[in-house]
Amino acid sequence: MSTTNIFTPFTEEELMPQEEKLEVVKKGKQFSIGIPKETCLHERRTCITPDAVQVLVEHGHEIIIESGAGEGSFFADLSYSEAGAKITNDPKEAFGQDLILKINPPTEDEIDYMKPNTYLVSALQINLREKAYFLKLAEKKINAIAFEFIVDEYKQLSLVRLVGEIAGTVSILYASELLALSNGLMLGGITGVRPAEVVVIGAGIVGEFATKAAIGLGASVRVFDNSLSKLRRLHTIVDSRVPTSIIDPKEVSKALRRADVVIGALPRLNMTPVVTEDMVMRMKKGSVIIDITIDNGKVIETSELTTMEEPYIIKHGVIHCGLPNLTSRMPRSTTKAISNFFLSYILNYDEEGGFENMLIRKNEMKQSLYMYKGRHTKKVICDRFGLTYHDINLLIF
Repeated sequence: MSTTNIFTPFTEEELMPQEEKLEVVKKGKQFSIGIPKETCLHERRTCITPDAVQVLVEHGHEIIIESGAGEGSFFADLSYSEAGAKITNDPKEAFGQDLILKINPPTEDEIDYMKPNTYLVSALQINLREKAYFLKLAEKKINAIAFEFIVDEYKQLSLVRLVGEIAGTVSILYASELLALSNGLMLGGITGVRPAEVVVIGAGIVGEFATKAAIGLGASVRVFDNSLSKLRRLHTIVDSRVPTSIIDPKEVSKALRRADVVIGALPRLNMTPVVTEDMVMRMKKGSVIIDITIDNGKVIETSELTTMEEPYIIKHGVIHCGLPNLTSRMPRSTTKAISNFFLSYILNYDEEGGFENMLIRKNEMKQSLYMYKGRHTKKVICDRFGLTYHDINLLIF
């Protein structure tokens, strides 16, 4: 009896019956998102644009926006309503949702409106906080995420970088206004007239964009930082057109005496200022200081917090601006940038099964939290305010 060889491209194993595999679509729990109106620091930015609202609503989320929340950024209630958001006149309703998106941290009264176990995403501005704020959040067992701590899969502080890019550019544009106001100088160079001298202290993202903006206007720029790698990186980015230096008091003092504009872009949390009052007293009258990172510690000793209503003060004949929300001067552009970030941020967690699942799976999500169910999980905050520190990795397995 002869056997016939039948040609087949499959192996014997591949022809064996297999169990049926059905696609399981990951879907996160749809949640309600509250966008309250900002009440602090004459804030004009908001976290989300009508376009982003439309996308989130299409993904099944409910968006509750307090009436007037977008006015400072020139987004009308009608635009949000047409995009699918519910407009409310009651701040308690906006604060009573599963996830609250806010620019500035909530006040103590606003914390009272929140439900236990709510997710709060806002800036922290640690230099402006007091211990009572953290204790009040802990009472409500809030899960709190700070803009300053949000990291991406590349271990980058993605939102800090985004806002820093805007802040660096805005600082130079505003310094230009103040310089014209104080002594009639134009920030930049024109034929036959020497360019204005700009000193940038800090070579991080804020310092980088301040340097680029100043060079773009034609100013003469000098950058100081204590990190050689940051200075080297900046040097490469601007094609070696800017002299850089480590922070040496003698060099800083010499540069400040010639400076027309000084930009403080170096977080100094729990550290002494780089520029002393004595250095400021030797600066030219009518020169301008903008301390961008004032909410994270002063770079300039004489800096003080200022508001949008009174954005600057004058000390020793030098204009000082200490706006903690400097990007609020360009509210629409900043809102669009922040909104783009949060749209991808929320949709990303949606696809992976929601915030709770992400806390277990992703280390960068854990690092973004400074409070988990009322427990303080950031050592830098606990050390500063004398709070009990809990390791987030021991709370979430």
